[in-house]
Amino acid sequence: MESASYEETYAPGKIFDLGGRRCFLLFAPAVDPRTREILGVGVFAFDAAPREEFFRLLYVLGGGALALFAVILLVGRFSRDPLVGYTIAFLFAGTGVFVAYPLFEALRLSLTSQGEFSLEIWRSVFQSSQYLSALWGSIRLGAWTATFSTVLGFLFAFVLGRTHVRGKKFFTAMAILPVISPPFSLTLSVILLFGNNGLVTKNLLGSPDISIYGLGGLTLVQTMGMFPIAFLTLAGILEAIDSTLEDAALDLRADRWTTFRTVTLPLCMPGILSAWLLVFTNSLADFANPLILSGSYRVLSVEAYMEVTGMNRLGHGAALSLLLLLPTLSAFFAQRFWVGRKSFVTVTGKPSGRLTELTSPGVKKVLVGAMVLVTLFLLALYGTIVAGCFVKNWGIDYTFSLANIREAFSRGKDALRDTVILASAATPIAGILAMVAALLLVRKAFAGKRLLEALLLTPFALPGTLMGISYILAFNKPPLVLVGTAAIIVINYVVRELPVGVEGGIAALRQIDPSIEEAAADLGADAATVFRDVVLPLVRPAFISSLSYTFVRSMTAVSAVIFLISARWYHLTVLIYNFSENLRFGLASVLATALILIVLATFGLLRLLVPKNVHLAKTLGR
Repeated sequence: MESASYEETYAPGKIFDLGGRRCFLLFAPAVDPRTREILGVGVFAFDAAPREEFFRLLYVLGGGALALFAVILLVGRFSRDPLVGYTIAFLFAGTGVFVAYPLFEALRLSLTSQGEFSLEIWRSVFQSSQYLSALWGSIRLGAWTATFSTVLGFLFAFVLGRTHVRGKKFFTAMAILPVISPPFSLTLSVILLFGNNGLVTKNLLGSPDISIYGLGGLTLVQTMGMFPIAFLTLAGILEAIDSTLEDAALDLRADRWTTFRTVTLPLCMPGILSAWLLVFTNSLADFANPLILSGSYRVLSVEAYMEVTGMNRLGHGAALSLLLLLPTLSAFFAQRFWVGRKSFVTVTGKPSGRLTELTSPGVKKVLVGAMVLVTLFLLALYGTIVAGCFVKNWGIDYTFSLANIREAFSRGKDALRDTVILASAATPIAGILAMVAALLLVRKAFAGKRLLEALLLTPFALPGTLMGISYILAFNKPPLVLVGTAAIIVINYVVRELPVGVEGGIAALRQIDPSIEEAAADLGADAATVFRDVVLPLVRPAFISSLSYTFVRSMTAVSAVIFLISARWYHLTVLIYNFSENLRFGLASVLATALILIVLATFGLLRLLVPKNVHLAKTLGR
């Protein structure tokens, strides 16, 4: 038997690569039947796949037995209403299978080489200047984006919340528009304006030696796309500050600048830090913008994608995604547990209805002027996308034409249909699960509640590339083969967007007296009836907010879904990326505009259904 495996160290149970097949070896002595002498040793190679499948079956059966035992315990714990126990068991099973298991598979693959435990992949990652440069590039980009976004977010929040200015509805709507736009839309418009054949760089400036690709362009696009996150965070904090504190400082002869510096700004600092960390986390996890605009500038999310799709090295892709998880999780937990505890209470019981302006007329003009300039720039970016729909060949021939619209919808109608179907399927599932999970976490006491909450909220901090890679690793083999189906995309949507709905439901339920639900239960209503007839109507705004958020994020997703699409199920954002990558900017503009219109129409419909929905009011402007 000639094989390179002779050169490998043998160990019982070790898997060998024999001609591309994974095998394990058995040794048997060759004995002379007459003399009973050992003549030699026979080596038998057996395909390892059946054995691996057998052990995988044992793991599944063992896990199923443990899950069944846990269900019995939970149902016994809630013997009065066993549906509660079944629901808790279902949530544990769902988060275990679709959150913990994929992450475990990604970690396992990154620690495996030729079927054995090995640190070879991690060693190569930390010894590679390319990967370390990409890690530093992601952190540096995140820091710049978070800083500029927080400044812009505070500017909009302060001007709209603490000064008398006209057009608050319009400015609020413009500040929120980037959140509900496709991830490639601002990148696309920046390329159309400032790219190599951009309207500004080529036609107005005569092609100067300026490149939008790299750190500068990425910082610009991410800042314009993510400052609404900081704006929403800071707007609520500025609105909650009791203006009587500022009045008291002014009455004590403090000037406006001193009052702002010593009263208003310290009260906003927890929110400012929280906004910075939130934007930093989103920047690290951003995949769509760097994929097109990074140029020679390296970021870790794109490196992980290239390892999987270009090099076909899933182990390295998983390792890079897990490496990206370290700063992302650090920022997430710092924002959630450290900054979240640093707050100042300013509610006195006698809220002031009067707005105290801390800006002089001159300063106010400067701040409003800066806000107007940013808004005009946003209008120019979105106007460029619309204009790109009706131009024959941007950068070369600006002749009016409808050819892009006809071709885009001809080639993109299937992707548009699939995107709407998948998002519509995920939306009600995520909304109902979020409210059910929130109800259990707020109203019920059971073992492992903190663990369940952590499992439910963890996907919020996971980069999309890690989610996509881990789902490929976990669900392309028995016992649960989902790769290539619509189910894996819908499940990914639900898991990714569930944390926001859960947190919204928890916040809403904590404002409702539990005696209302207890009264219904005392009258004989079971858990399902209480949830349907009592809880859902009371948390209707939070429920609709969860639905709207899930639908929007599902329609505009790209970082995870780009790994999960197939010939049977495609996604519009991936098609927009493909058109942009192939310099078909007119087609990309048409589909991006269509996606924005669909999302805006959905928000308008939901606002009609729930006219007092605070989330939608903040999104589209009151």
